[in-house]
This record gives sequence, C-alpha cells and structure tokens, in this order.
Amino acid sequence: MNANGRTVSECVIGCAIAVSNALGAGFLEGVYANALELELRDAGIPLERECPLPVFYRGTQVGTFKADFLIDARLVLELKAVRAVLPEHQAQLMNYLKAGAFQAGLLLNFGTPRLGVKRMVIDHDDDVPI
Repeated sequence: MNANGRTVSECVIGCAIAVSNALGAGFLEGVYANALELELRDAGIPLERECPLPVFYRGTQVGTFKADFLIDARLVLELKAVRAVLPEHQAQLMNYLKAGAFQAGLLLNFGTPRLGVKRMVIDHDDDVPI
C-alpha cells in the first residue's frame, strides 16, 4: 500500500483511467502503453516494461514471455486495445501469472469508450494486498 492507503492495483487502475479518459478509444496498444508508462512513472510506481520472464517446464527453461508491464516486481499488466476482451486474452494473463509465479495481474483494455479492467489473482497464501 502507498502513503494514501491505496494498493498498487488501485494506483495502477487510477493511472490507466487517466490515460483512457485523455486518449479515448481508437489507438494502437503501443500508444496506450507509452502513455501509461508516463502516468505510472509520474505516480512514482516502480515498473519494468516488456521485461522478458522465463517459462520453466519440469525445472528446465523452455522459453520466455514478455509482460507488457511488471509493476513493483509482483503485479503483471497485460494491455489490449480491442473491441472485446476474449477468453484467450484472459488465458494469456493467467499463463503469465502461473509461469512467473506472480500472485496478481490486471488485464487493461483501452479499446472501448470505458476502460476495461479484469483483475486476476492466483492464491499463493500471501496476505499482502496488491
């Protein structure tokens, strides 16, 4: 939580809403990613962008994936700019969470007039709010 008592997720969603309200729908995903990075940095939120993360199978690295954003080394952000979020978009984020052993992720869709937010959580018996 930050000094205002908000979780990292709440702060990120606030930044995403600001971007969505300012730009509206209709741009490519990269435009929203660039704007969101500015908002997150201005808010002092630690982030890595398009960081390669390993995927392991039976103890052997079999590939990598690139999360759009990794926030505070624990929250995965997957951005979309599509008319409708599909089950495969949600599955993509869930796979990122499992592969990276992350607890939570946000699927942010900038492709509609109102920002779409889907929070996904994997329970790792951690009581720290994200």
